[in-house]
Amino acid sequence: MRALGTIAVILTGALLLYASGDFPAWGEPYSPANDSRVSRHYILKSFEETSVPNMVTAVLADYRSYDTLFETVVIFTAGIAIISILRGPVDKRVRLRRASEKSLRQSNLILAQTCRLLVPVIQMFALYVIAHGHHSPGGGFQGGVIFGASLILVALSFQLQTALDRISEKRAMILAGIGVLIYSGIGLTCVLLGSNFLDYSVLSKVLPLSAIEARSYGILGVETGVAFTVTAIMFAIYANLSSHGRMKGGL
Repeated sequence: MRALGTIAVILTGALLLYASGDFPAWGEPYSPANDSRVSRHYILKSFEETSVPNMVTAVLADYRSYDTLFETVVIFTAGIAIISILRGPVDKRVRLRRASEKSLRQSNLILAQTCRLLVPVIQMFALYVIAHGHHSPGGGFQGGVIFGASLILVALSFQLQTALDRISEKRAMILAGIGVLIYSGIGLTCVLLGSNFLDYSVLSKVLPLSAIEARSYGILGVETGVAFTVTAIMFAIYANLSSHGRMKGGL
């Protein structure tokens, strides 16, 4: 099995190295990334067309919305893959010994109280990062990571079970799926309204907004979906890795 994995890695690496020969030279002024027509349009027209002051958010969630959707699906798929791999058979004696060792662990009082004070602040900041990604650095990926980190902090400061009592693995995976459905659902709504997939401007037909404002709110909607998926998958991955897929004990 290891030999097959090694062969797969070598072949994939060789293919990627071979494909890199087609990349434009470093600093090439006429490469797609540096094409003055594309970059000029983003710089000069993004706010006019999307009503979003943060050009990075406008590019990621509007002009490149397909790519960001696929990135969200990749995160969701990665979470499922890690859980599936770690749910393999574990030696019974090792499992019992680890569970016994973890059951003896007691949370530190100072650490626990500090966590109680920090987690609400961290989660409020995460929501701010998600909602304010239109106007400053932030968005669904960043806010989702911060919120997921707050759940991991609870698991580290107390017990993994304490964090699972707040959001179980099943709920986390449901939340992750809801995030993908929110993103793709907004795109499907655009199609049903007679426009292209993820063309948010058509949402003005059902919202009391102009076409430009509809693009802005559409971006906020898909960023919220991204945040759901990233938060849930980040915590689910930690919970499985730290407990070897047993969802008991933890670090």
